[in-house]
Amino acid sequence: MTKESMEYDVVIVGGGPSGLTTAIKLKQLNSNLNVCVLEKASEIGAHILSGNVFETRALDELIPNWRELNSPIKTKVTKEKFLFLGKNKSLNWPTWLLPAVQKNHNNYIISLANLCRWLAEQAETLGVEIFPGFPASEILYNEDGSVRGVATQDMGIDKNGDKKDSFEPGIELLGKVTVFAEGCRGHLGKQLIQKFELNKDKDPQQYGIGFKEIWEIDEKKHEEGLVMHTAGWPLDNNTYGGSFMYHAENKQVFLGYVIGLDYKNPHLSPFDEFQRFKTHPAIKKIIEGGKRISYGARALIEGGLQSLPKMFMPGALLIGCDAGTLNMPKIKGSHTAMKSGIIAAETINDHISSGKNLSDYEKKFKDSWLYKELYHARNVKPSFSWGLILGIIFTGIDQILFRGKLPFTLKHKHADHETLKPANEMPKIEYPKPDNIITFDKTSSVYLTGTNHTDNQLVHLKLKDPNLPINYTLEKFDEPAQRYCPAGVYEVQKENDINKFVINSQNCIHCKTCDIKEPSQNIIWVTPEGGGGPKYGNM
Repeated sequence: MTKESMEYDVVIVGGGPSGLTTAIKLKQLNSNLNVCVLEKASEIGAHILSGNVFETRALDELIPNWRELNSPIKTKVTKEKFLFLGKNKSLNWPTWLLPAVQKNHNNYIISLANLCRWLAEQAETLGVEIFPGFPASEILYNEDGSVRGVATQDMGIDKNGDKKDSFEPGIELLGKVTVFAEGCRGHLGKQLIQKFELNKDKDPQQYGIGFKEIWEIDEKKHEEGLVMHTAGWPLDNNTYGGSFMYHAENKQVFLGYVIGLDYKNPHLSPFDEFQRFKTHPAIKKIIEGGKRISYGARALIEGGLQSLPKMFMPGALLIGCDAGTLNMPKIKGSHTAMKSGIIAAETINDHISSGKNLSDYEKKFKDSWLYKELYHARNVKPSFSWGLILGIIFTGIDQILFRGKLPFTLKHKHADHETLKPANEMPKIEYPKPDNIITFDKTSSVYLTGTNHTDNQLVHLKLKDPNLPINYTLEKFDEPAQRYCPAGVYEVQKENDINKFVINSQNCIHCKTCDIKEPSQNIIWVTPEGGGGPKYGNM
């Protein structure tokens, strides 16, 4: 069956901060351009999850009068804390000793999901067409190999690949330029990087997994505008990670934890480390007596400049976290994603109006403050491969004394899926059972995400080799998917004393961790039927 096709000047895949910024800037530059945005979630913002302390630098460029347009940016940072945690104690680190990159004066505590909803409103006002619930599942190419556009997924396919009564074919969306802005570990972006060798001569990309809960707490414990970060317990010195606690409006705190996916111990469960972290006296005293109202998790891209792929190719651009523009030491990726979208729009407008090559993106990028910011941050993440203490010492030297201008660049030596040690070489970790007051299990947590996938649909978590989890990964690594997945998607069950690898795909919250951390790269995440996955509110 031939798919219906629709032609645009620009097709943008992903309704996050980078994709929406690109759309807005394009229409600002040329109102006659036909621009569409595809979003796999049921609505803009439903798959958006972030801390989020927001730096307005890129937004100031994009929409200078955002304050007058009822934006959801309200809560200014008023106070900062940084704690080093031991098992039962904490050390309050003086904020004046923090590098400038980690200070948040003039920043705001926001919901990135709500900011994206507002950006979508601004885009639609300018004439951008936005299609939520339509995941781009396939890249289309011209005969010369250049990107022609994308095709959305067929709807109404059952788990066996047969058409249901509700079947609707996908649609081809063709553009003079296609922009891939899918966020971290983009399904199509990954394909483009491989096909066009965009990561040639680059370091292996690095990732973390980030968790977030929203709590309503006692008014007496709430300090609107307070930003607090921690390092240390419950992680050991050799495992990268840390926490955030942001006091938003309405007696809410955004509580989160990030763990680098380069960890070595296959027995480690990032979800359970997050739950254990909340039992520390310095954290528990704040949330105790409160109520957990939201939960979510997703992968973060952390490789920085040395892992950043080439972001242009014939007919297309790769931007935002789909490429890896997050500033790890700043713990921010929204303003950098937006700036990459501004640069993309300027490049595309020049390309369409004057015939300039899309390769101009690279020059514009290197001339921008975005490049300078990522350059100054480039050595922080790789230094933590030496351990927490040495990483902190080096970061102090690099960021405070040299302001990120040391005359060398540290390397990322391994991809995250290469770092696990055999299970029999690493200590087992016993995690306490949840108390359902401060700590919780995965099942009740996933419930809060609102995750849903249509019954009897194709499983979107593909195994290259269905036998590998039991025949190899279970024996060597005690099947770590059972622990690194934050949603309980993967289980090993016994049937008649025979181990069976079970995929509960309906639980998937689209974090992409399995696609990243699986030691044999045997699990491939692809887009499920449109509108499936989490339904985040103000995350």
